[in-house]
Amino acid sequence: MCAQAARSVRMPAEWAQHEGCLMAWPYRSELWSGLLSDAQDEYAAVARAVAAFEPVLMVTAPGTAAEVRGRFTGERAAHEIEVVELPLDDSWTRDSGPIFVHDETGRRFGADFRFNAWGGKHWPYDSDDKLAALVLDRLGVERLHSGMVLEGGAITVDGEGTLITTEQCLLHPNRNPRADRAGIEAELSRMLGIEKVIWLPYGGLEDTETDGHVDGVAAYIAPGRVVVSLPDDENHPDYARMRANLAVLEATRDAKGRKLDIVVLPQTAYGHADGRSVEVGYLNFYLPNGGCVVPVAGRTEDEEVAEALAKAMPERKVVPVVAPTLAFGGGGVHCITQQIPMELR
Repeated sequence: MCAQAARSVRMPAEWAQHEGCLMAWPYRSELWSGLLSDAQDEYAAVARAVAAFEPVLMVTAPGTAAEVRGRFTGERAAHEIEVVELPLDDSWTRDSGPIFVHDETGRRFGADFRFNAWGGKHWPYDSDDKLAALVLDRLGVERLHSGMVLEGGAITVDGEGTLITTEQCLLHPNRNPRADRAGIEAELSRMLGIEKVIWLPYGGLEDTETDGHVDGVAAYIAPGRVVVSLPDDENHPDYARMRANLAVLEATRDAKGRKLDIVVLPQTAYGHADGRSVEVGYLNFYLPNGGCVVPVAGRTEDEEVAEALAKAMPERKVVPVVAPTLAFGGGGVHCITQQIPMELR
């Protein structure tokens, strides 16, 4: 771990006001098993949905900016989709991009954790490991470095000192084999201002790509309020596991001493990508300014989840995006976006 930082910082919640949203464009066909075009269509749909609420900064590989800009040329959006070229390996900016924090004056910094492609599952990943620093340099935001491997999809925070994660992911030996739970909590405190870590035992059983990121099972939507995935089919592989997570949340108080208000989402639906059935994680939504962009499967079950999210967040407009290819690739809308919060000073 790095030496203790002199300044005090804290990661704001996802619902804090954003300056914009960071995304990256998929371009490596071998990572999508013949579905690259479908993946690009879904990324473009997500970018358009987010741009209805806030600007989008789309990173793309060197030499591809003109092509990517062409996907959005002539379209009218409430906010700009800016395309910039930077070296990158993959397109999951929630995990490879910077995590933004504020100091006590409201000044914005970028926390740059190490990235190792979810435990070395994909090669190469050296450009993605450097992506956060390049993005921060372009934005003119000072960088705070950590030697710990951490993906943004592995955590959800309330902006008031509480972080939820899963033991399945953060304690996996393919991330930080020399770090124990206490060491990980200390680094989360140093880099993100975390006072209380709530450790859920499980991520998704079938989430072998990320080793059980929390953004597939639980998400903060307001201080003291958490949305959870709770399958109602006893044959679902996560039926018992998600109930074990729920028991932890029900028995835990946050950093402010509050009991958590828990909102249950309907069971996920299955869509199709390349003729295969894939589970689309409704919980993998993104909260742009005033909105909620949620991945859906293109099935009638989607209507129920849109209604549940609208009821849980009545101040937000819920926008579904059909995204089975993102699920096939191992994620959803949240996985391909990273909020850039406003500077507060």
